[in-house]
Amino acid sequence: QVQLVESGGGLVQAGGSLRLSCAASGRAFSNRAMAWFRQAPGKEREFVATISWSGGTYYADSVKGRFTISRDNAKNTVYLQMNSLKPEDTAVYFCAAAGSGYATPYQGDYDNWGQGTQVTVSS
Repeated sequence: QVQLVESGGGLVQAGGSLRLSCAASGRAFSNRAMAWFRQAPGKEREFVATISWSGGTYYADSVKGRFTISRDNAKNTVYLQMNSLKPEDTAVYFCAAAGSGYATPYQGDYDNWGQGTQVTVSS
């Protein structure tokens, strides 16, 4: 089991940047793929970005070129650097840990979730 705690959300103007962090406790963090998902008001939760145990990354088309996911296994932490933010990026952002080291965009492959952190982008 892995416990996940997100931080770094907040209010930012369009065009600005934020960096989200997800601190993990528990065993075998470095062996697991990690991901970020988000849920906007009235919408389904959707995939944002994922990183495999070996550092391979994959992004949703809507954030490609603006967001960067990374991990620091020594700190048991995964990050999401968000640049050129848009109002449509407003959502609660969730960190998730997969059951394996393989990065996928599918929520069902992730069995540990954080409580979420709010990101609000004003126009």
